[in-house]
Parts: sequence; C-alpha cells; structure tokens
Amino acid sequence: MSASPTRLKIGDYEVCPINTGVFGLDGGAMFGTVPKVLWEKSNPADDKNRIAMEARGLLLKSPQRRILVDCGVGQDFVAKFGEKLGGKFAEMYAVKEGGDTLLKSLKAEGLEPSDITDVILTHLHFDHCGGGVSEIGGELKPTFSNAKYYVQKSNLQNAQNPNLREKASYFPCNFEPLLKAGVLNLIDGEKENLLPGISVYVSNGHTQGHQMVKVTDGKTTVLYCGDLVPTASHVRLPWVMGYDLNPLLLIEEKTRFLGPAADQGWYLFFEHDPYRAFGKVERAGADFKAL
Repeated sequence: MSASPTRLKIGDYEVCPINTGVFGLDGGAMFGTVPKVLWEKSNPADDKNRIAMEARGLLLKSPQRRILVDCGVGQDFVAKFGEKLGGKFAEMYAVKEGGDTLLKSLKAEGLEPSDITDVILTHLHFDHCGGGVSEIGGELKPTFSNAKYYVQKSNLQNAQNPNLREKASYFPCNFEPLLKAGVLNLIDGEKENLLPGISVYVSNGHTQGHQMVKVTDGKTTVLYCGDLVPTASHVRLPWVMGYDLNPLLLIEEKTRFLGPAADQGWYLFFEHDPYRAFGKVERAGADFKAL
C-alpha cells in the first residue's frame, strides 16, 4: 500500500496542507467514552493527559485563487488574549512558540497574507479560526486583507450566543473584527460550488453550523472533515469527542460521509491529526477503518 500523499492535484487546484502549529487537548475529552488503553496506542498523552493536536489548514492554489480552509489557533493567539487569559491559556493548551505557524507555512508556499483570496471556516471555535484575525497597527483586523471569509450563518449565531459548554471555545475577538471589516460572508445551509469545484456540507453533531469542505474534479475528491473526523483515529464510528454536543447525531453524520468516501475512494483531510494530513477509509462491517 502506498504512503499517504503530502499534497494532491485536483482540477486547477494544487492542494497543500498548511500546518499552523501543535497544541494539546485532554485525551479523554478527545475520545469521549473510548478507554485510554485503546486511544493511547495511536495518540500518546503527556503527563497532564494531553495529546498532541495539529491545527492544520488546507491551501488550494489555482491560477485565479488562493483559498485557505481554516487557519488554526493563530500565531499571535496568546498576545491577543493576554489581558483576558494571560499565560494560563498557553499553559492549559500547551501552545508553544518556535514551531510551525500559519504565516511561516504560507511563506514556504511563496505566499503573503495579502495573496489569499478566500478563507472558508468550518466553524468559529478558536482552534479553527484564530489565525484569521491578527493585531495590525494596534487593532484586531482580518489577517488576510484581500480575502472574503465564509462561515455558516447558524454557526455565527451560535458563536454570538454560545451555550455554557461551548463558551470557552468561542471568542468574539476571533469574529467581530471580520464583521466590522465587512468581509464575513454567511452561508445558509449546504451549497454546491460555493467556489469553483468546492462545495460545503453541514453537520451539527459537533456544534451548530459546522461545515465540511469538499473539493473535486470528478476524478479525485478530498473532504476536509473539520471536527466531524478530527484525526484518523476518529474514523471509527463510536470514536467521538467529549466536546461533541450531540454524539448520536455525529455518528449518523459520519456514516453519511464515510460511506461515499469508502465506496468512491475519496481522500479525507484530518485537520487535527499530528501524524498525517490525508487518508482513505474502507468499510469494516458496520463500521469504517482508516487505511
């Protein structure tokens, strides 16, 4: 079996993983009711029971566009939240300096923030959208000055009025500057060809208004899973996160998308897997497994 690819070519798009930096989340929270003796085989925990998590975006480069799907925690995240959370946030989530960042990874692709034309956000949890806003001239402004940003309308509404479980994941400073700048475009439901060859599909099991992004040319397809399937380990249907608001609904949604992924040979893109970006799946009885 060949190794997982490091990038793909889909139609006019060169499809490139963009590592934005590793952070840590509690392993028990990431795997819910799955016993640690099972999940620690593939995702070893540190002395505080945190597993390594990549915040990986996806860059789509074509002659006309430079599209970014999700943008990680944000390299200036600790500075942005300094007054509110101080160093405790960085300590809690093992946010470290010196590794990959969004801007470093884009520069390695020969791009500056001003080159990005579109930013599609799966949802507004801090680890998916934080890099979309930066401190520029003493103010919080869109990192990508020439880009249109896209998110589900229902997710913005959820972020603006979060429930108690999610309040620690939605921060107004990650989306209010986008609204103020008039660059946040709201999508109301699933949309085919939001951009050429790119469609978005809604799942509400993780959080209200979460969306996946499918890129296809009819021959090769990649599904950016977001938090529907955050790592390759989460391909198994019962392996859902403690963070998921509606686990049973999430399992139904995984079945909806993993079925065609297995049958049609789609690539899945694992946003939070620190070990690999792309992977395929196959059916395993009534379940699925990663190849």
